[in-house]
Amino acid sequence: MSELLSIPSSRPPYTYLIESIKRNFNLDWTLLFLLACVATFGLVILYSSLGKDQMALIKLIVKIAFAFGLMLVACSISPQTYFRLTPVLYVGVIGLLVAVMFIGETSKGSQRWLDLPLLPRFQPSELLKLAIPLMIGWYLCLRSFRMNFLDFCVVLAIAGLPTALVVLQPDYGTALILLLGSAGIIFLIGIRWRWIALVVFLVAASIPVAWHYLLHDYHRTRILVLFDPDSDPQGAGWNILQSKIAIGSGGMNGKGLFQGTQSQLDFLPEGHTDFVLAVIGEELGFVWCTLLLICYLLIFMRALYISIQSSNGFGHLVGAGIAIIFFLCVVVNVAMVVGLLPVMGLPLPLVSYGGTSAVTTLVSFGVIMAICTRKQWMDKE
Repeated sequence: MSELLSIPSSRPPYTYLIESIKRNFNLDWTLLFLLACVATFGLVILYSSLGKDQMALIKLIVKIAFAFGLMLVACSISPQTYFRLTPVLYVGVIGLLVAVMFIGETSKGSQRWLDLPLLPRFQPSELLKLAIPLMIGWYLCLRSFRMNFLDFCVVLAIAGLPTALVVLQPDYGTALILLLGSAGIIFLIGIRWRWIALVVFLVAASIPVAWHYLLHDYHRTRILVLFDPDSDPQGAGWNILQSKIAIGSGGMNGKGLFQGTQSQLDFLPEGHTDFVLAVIGEELGFVWCTLLLICYLLIFMRALYISIQSSNGFGHLVGAGIAIIFFLCVVVNVAMVVGLLPVMGLPLPLVSYGGTSAVTTLVSFGVIMAICTRKQWMDKE
C-alpha cells in the first residue's frame, strides 16, 4: 500500500507540468521566449509614452495576456483543421472588409475599424496578415505546389482582392505589407522571370494613374515631404522632423525612461502607436533600439527555421509567409520613423499600442508552431 501511495522523487514535479504543456500545446520555447521579451518591453515603453497612465497599462496587460492565450489555443489546433478552415477564414475576413466600407468607424481620415456588439473595436485588415498566407498555401497545396501562369494569376487574385479593399479604406501601409509579403511567398515557389517582368511593367504603368486618381492630397504631400521635411515643418513634415529630433537627442544611452522631452511634452505625435520607436530612441537610446531590432531579427529567423524544418509544403509556405510579413512590418515601420519612407500609419509589432495587431501577430506565430512542428500529422493526411 505504501508503494502505491509513494510519489517518485527522481524528477522535479514541475517537469510533469512542462511535459503536459508540450503534449497539448505544441510550443517552440525559443520563439515564445523572444515574443514574451518583446511584448514585455513594449508594455514598459507604452507605460512611459502614455504618461504613466496606470489604467491604460492594466488594459494593455489584459490585451497582451489575452493575445498570448489565443496563441496557446492556436498552438493546440491541428494542421488539418487549419487546412480545412482556411477558405472559411479567408472569405470571412473579406466579408469583414466589405462591412468596414458600410458600417466601419472613421478615424484620422481612414475607415478601418469595426465596432460590433459584444466585441471590442478591431481592425479587420490586420487579420489579412494571417489569412492571405494561409489561403495562398492552401491553394498551392491543392495544386501540388506547381505553378503555371493560371495558378500565378489565381495567387495574385487571392492577394489582390482583399488588398484592394484595404486600399479603399485607405490603408496604404497595410496594403504595401500584404503585397510584398505575397510576393515573397510566390518567390518561394519559384516563378518564371517573364511573369515577374509582366508584373513590374503593370505596376510601373499604374503609378501615374495611382498618383493622380488613387492617392489623396495628403498622401501626395507626405511623399513629397519625405524628400524635404523642412518644406512643411509645421504640417506634413512635423512627424518626421520630431521623430528624427527624438532619436537624435537620445544618443547612445538615451535620456532615461520617462525623461524624454519630445515624447513626454507631446511634441512627438503618435508616440504610443506608429512612432513608438522614436520614444525608445529618445528615452533608452541607440543601444536599446538595436537590442529590440536584434530580437525582431531573431524572431524572424526562428520562425523561418521552424518553417524550413517543416516536412510539408503547406506548413513551409504558411510559416515563411507569416514570418516575411512580420519582418516587413518591422522594416517598414523603422524606415517610416527614420524618414526613409512616408508616414503610412503602420504599427511596430508587439510594441505599438493596438489590440488587433498584437492578437494577429501572436496568433500567427501560434499557427506557425502548430502547422510547422507537427510534421507527422500532415504527413498522414
